[in-house]
Amino acid sequence: MVETKNPAAETDRTAAAPGMVWDAWGVPAGHKPLPEQVRSLVTQVFGVSGEPVARRDEGGVPLPEPALPAALLAGLGAVVGVEHVSAEHRDRLRHAGGKSTLDLLRRRATGTQEAPDAVVFPGSHDEVLALLSFCAGLKIAVVPFGGGTSVVGGVQPLRGDCAAVIALDLRRLDGLTEVDPVAGTATLGAGLTGPQAEALLAGHGLSLGHYPQSFEFASIGGFAATRSSGQASAGYGRFDDMVERLTVATPAGTLALGRAPASAAGPDLRALFLGSEGTLGVLTAVTLRVHPIPAAVEYQAWSFPDFETGAAALRSVVQAGAAPTVLRLSDEAETGVNLARSGDIGGGAVAGCLAVTTVEGSAAHVAARAAEAHALLTAAGGTALGPQPARDWEHGRFGAPYLRDALLDVGVLCETLETATTWSNLGALKAAVTAALTAALQGQGTPPLVMCHVSHTYPTGASLYFTVVAKRLDDPAEQWAIAKTAAGDAITGHGGTITHHHAVGTDHRAWMSAEIGDLGVRVLRAVKRELDPAGILNPGKLLP
Repeated sequence: MVETKNPAAETDRTAAAPGMVWDAWGVPAGHKPLPEQVRSLVTQVFGVSGEPVARRDEGGVPLPEPALPAALLAGLGAVVGVEHVSAEHRDRLRHAGGKSTLDLLRRRATGTQEAPDAVVFPGSHDEVLALLSFCAGLKIAVVPFGGGTSVVGGVQPLRGDCAAVIALDLRRLDGLTEVDPVAGTATLGAGLTGPQAEALLAGHGLSLGHYPQSFEFASIGGFAATRSSGQASAGYGRFDDMVERLTVATPAGTLALGRAPASAAGPDLRALFLGSEGTLGVLTAVTLRVHPIPAAVEYQAWSFPDFETGAAALRSVVQAGAAPTVLRLSDEAETGVNLARSGDIGGGAVAGCLAVTTVEGSAAHVAARAAEAHALLTAAGGTALGPQPARDWEHGRFGAPYLRDALLDVGVLCETLETATTWSNLGALKAAVTAALTAALQGQGTPPLVMCHVSHTYPTGASLYFTVVAKRLDDPAEQWAIAKTAAGDAITGHGGTITHHHAVGTDHRAWMSAEIGDLGVRVLRAVKRELDPAGILNPGKLLP
């Protein structure tokens, strides 16, 4: 048994995780002017000036008056300590939503911003439980808040039919409370960010190896609540694959779920909370499968003549059981844009589609797995390009949201969406979504650039991750809503899932009935009534 915490969090609640800027992704140091190659490209393609707009100072952003009177703030303070309850402008603004393009457009718009009435920072499971009881009795909505990285409206401060809404910031739940090196598991507090978790595990020679693009800021609880999938999922699986046990606080009480590596004791109730997005309960601790820090890593990049050939090559590797730790394929458009951005990826021209692979583990495992993957990818039509493009991708893999924000600054709309389907349907779904996005935006007079990559693979299928870039209209929210609706309808109409790892939030609620059926929706609503009879948990999300 160990109990390791982030000591900074005990003295300063804002030191537990790096705070993201209020109106964009990430930290100030990550925001830089557009590279000259990109500026020239968007000027030519989209006809914008390339000059960034001025940004507002957060201190002057108007917020609604808090709906919680002093007596109720004092009641919250009696549960967690008055120093861990805030109705300050800065705290409320920084909990006013996530980091989708629509979120950022709302942040940058003039007028009053929606915000929670208060932000509460509990320090233990028992405090979370007590807060839920307090809020249920007074009909105060509770929005669980980890890193604030949602791109589907998952942390919007919606109050539904409640009198007020609080953001429940879990950053103080930041401990590594148990390590079992024999079983290969570790129990982590839900508020730990990806880097914090890796740092604590590294002290025991262990790693989780979960690296989604949100890794630097997203939390352990958020990964579980959204069924996150990291960039090394080919080697380590999705986050929900890693979960052994969950501790959940609900208005109806505590659930401690998971007793053994496998069980036949009825349905697995962990699955109710993995992907529940804070609507059924608040995850306070997660026990996860971990592994020793890899001793060796091998990088390799590949060129394929076209996306179809590349996808077939990835399928051959995965179905042979020889998948690398990272296995990623960009289509022709994305490969071309990356070449234009860098001038020359990895020092050599890439024709067609670029794939990157990494293999990590023991030296013996890396040598054997890399050799097997190399033989399969070569046989499937791939040309090895050497390690540098894969190293370049890894070096910049968390930086794409910063580029998205820089594009927004110069009048270019940039947004992403993702889905997944079977290998046999992959090409048809990709074509349908691309056509839907193109038609929806072209119909508004803004022909888009639609790019796609595969970053998550399975024996039976793979993900498709789309990036859409177009000239920004005067009403970019409506512009994107039209495109998003067209894409969502194309996804559900052509056999895809409405979300592979971004979750549902508010943005995908309209398609949930198509995803799980009306009876499935009624089942989830029945569970919510049992666990959250007052309806305070994250209203307006997930359930249509």
